[in-house]
Amino acid sequence: MSTQQAIRRGILQSFDNNSYTGTVLIIEATNYVLSTVPVATTLDGTSALEGAACVVLFFDESNHSDAVIIAVYGTTPSGFPGRTVMASSTQKLNAQVINAGVTGTFTLTGGNIPLGAQAVIYSAQFSSPTSAAFLQLAPHSALIGGYASIGNLSAANATMRGNGIIGLDPSGQIDIKANTGNCTVSLWTYGYLI
Repeated sequence: MSTQQAIRRGILQSFDNNSYTGTVLIIEATNYVLSTVPVATTLDGTSALEGAACVVLFFDESNHSDAVIIAVYGTTPSGFPGRTVMASSTQKLNAQVINAGVTGTFTLTGGNIPLGAQAVIYSAQFSSPTSAAFLQLAPHSALIGGYASIGNLSAANATMRGNGIIGLDPSGQIDIKANTGNCTVSLWTYGYLI
């Protein structure tokens, strides 16, 4: 017995992260709402937003309980917000020496951070043989003093740590500037915003 598969457009009404199901209004049949439709595991709560347009695959068009929501797209009525994605911790810089007064440019995309990410969640540490040394971080080519900073070391050869969110330029790069003394920098990423 053959079945007729179909792909239909819908509007996601709700998403249940526990059962990984959604409620969807089928656009072609605006008075028809499907509930407890399985949601593809490629989607998560940051993208399966109420009001988002979605794609529903019917394995058997005559059996509306045999379907799966395979994608969301477009915008919600309030605008599609950015997604925050947590990723495994990956070291991007390992004991990188940046001399005092010098700004280094580093690419953070690749590995756990996809090209196109708007910002990264980072953790960084540095040490310096000079007391009062500090770092400044910014998206590549942005005003270096207008974003994040880590420091001032209380003593020579001390280590300081910091974390935060820093924007990326379109190439996935940031700038880090060492101030007051040479700095040895390590940096990890463990999430991104897209």
